[in-house]
Amino acid sequence: MTSTAYASDVSGDFTRAETVRRLNRLNRLARLMDTAIRIPGTEIRFGADAILGLVPGIGDASGAAIGLFIVNEARRMGVPKRKLARMVANLGVDAAVGAVPLAGDLFDVYFKSHKRNIAIVADHFDIAHREFRDGPDERTMKDVTPKR
Repeated sequence: MTSTAYASDVSGDFTRAETVRRLNRLNRLARLMDTAIRIPGTEIRFGADAILGLVPGIGDASGAAIGLFIVNEARRMGVPKRKLARMVANLGVDAAVGAVPLAGDLFDVYFKSHKRNIAIVADHFDIAHREFRDGPDERTMKDVTPKR
């Protein structure tokens, strides 16, 4: 008997607003993994993927697992297999080279596989970067400015 638990999610038949909403969520995750922290005085940014990569053995595997979540969401959104294979290849390069001690950690700072994969999904749906945000949604942010 075949499981149909995810059958409704695989159709890829979403409205543009739903696609942008999902892409926003994935972009926030990719930002956390690749570019969350900026080194002061430079334009060098890195994220949790580079930090996790410092942990021998499980660091790069955990970064790849999070990346596979992004790939799975792209699959559920209806991204073609060819582009999914490219996304998995990005993760494979990141995990394989990232596994090399020290040099791999430096590589993780410059090779941002999660952000590359978000760009592949956005390109597939013809969504410009300005349509999804790197930061929190301004409509849901609470104004904490002191009143005079």
